[in-house]
Amino acid sequence: MAQREEPRPVAPPELGSAEPLRSDAARNRERILKAARALFAEHGLNVPLEAIAERADVGIATLYRRFPTRDELIAASFEDKMRRYSEAVRDALELPDGWSAFCQFVNEACAMQASDIGLRDVLTLTFPESPSLEEQRRRTADGFAEIVRRAQDEGTLRNDFVTQDFVLLLLSNAGVISGMRNAAPDAWKRHVALMIQAYRADHAAPLPDPPTHEHVWAAMNRPDRG
Repeated sequence: MAQREEPRPVAPPELGSAEPLRSDAARNRERILKAARALFAEHGLNVPLEAIAERADVGIATLYRRFPTRDELIAASFEDKMRRYSEAVRDALELPDGWSAFCQFVNEACAMQASDIGLRDVLTLTFPESPSLEEQRRRTADGFAEIVRRAQDEGTLRNDFVTQDFVLLLLSNAGVISGMRNAAPDAWKRHVALMIQAYRADHAAPLPDPPTHEHVWAAMNRPDRG
């Protein structure tokens, strides 16, 4: 009969041993986010997660432990830029007239898209798993609605402009940036300038009906993010 092996005593954890584990986890998280921000900016939201783990010098299991879904990683990676997006509308609201505020914010938002391939699409997507990111989006939307009201009240922005039209502009700008980024990377500036001129009240002509808020929300909640 085989001799029964006595259980080995389990050594108690050393004092302070938990803290290095927490520090390691925090360092890994920051390395993953740094790699994700760089690769999303260079290649867009569909970059393989394995490439992010490799750039961060961590295993793919570590990446999934920190960020179980791609959406969670995207949301965490773009929190700072979404905060800047929200600040941009607050900066515009400080201008003395509605039309200047409208032009400044629209130009800055579109420039932010052009500066980061990932952000190009993040601005037209929703991330329900990230309440903080969605709160930044809500604040931006509320501020932009105030800009629209001011510009329309002063008679400079056409009265039939609705906030859904801004989402359409971001979507079209994303297409111009994507299609022209190698041949003419600044072509988006002309596109945005043409659209801003079309929004002026003195250029107004009848338009087809805009999409509803529900239609826009459905488009922003599309699953094609990898």
